[in-house]
Amino acid sequence: MLKDPIFNIVLLCPQIPNNTGNIGRTALATGCRLHLVHPLAFDLSLKAVRRSGMDYWREVELREHDDWKSFLEAEKPNRLWLFTTKSAQPYWNAEFQKGDFLLFGSEQHGVPDEVHEWVTRDQGDQSRICLPMEPEARSLNLATAVCTAVYEGLRQLQ
Repeated sequence: MLKDPIFNIVLLCPQIPNNTGNIGRTALATGCRLHLVHPLAFDLSLKAVRRSGMDYWREVELREHDDWKSFLEAEKPNRLWLFTTKSAQPYWNAEFQKGDFLLFGSEQHGVPDEVHEWVTRDQGDQSRICLPMEPEARSLNLATAVCTAVYEGLRQLQ
């Protein structure tokens, strides 16, 4: 069990099990804790996890939360970065610190307005950051975005 994770990766209502599995592997490989905020669009039972080939899943430092409010009450994040296509501030301007929470929305819907409002109000608008991309691109794959963010944070901490 991680006492002090490098980062806390937070997935808000993830929808694609393969992305979540890939992100779990990234969390395990980098000393991060993974937070899954329900509802999830897939089953996390041991049988389902085994069937999907995630033999490492029980090694992942995982915390599940019933909803956004439950996450906030349980974790009380004092430094949280929201990765969103609705920001023009690039992630390389962020100054990551050990223990930061890196928040990512669902593959199809991102995060709801109430989460954007909470981040802006509680953390400041500078905590809403993006992975820059060409205007024609709708978004990046969630697992790719998480991996990019975590490794940029690790680069900064080194």
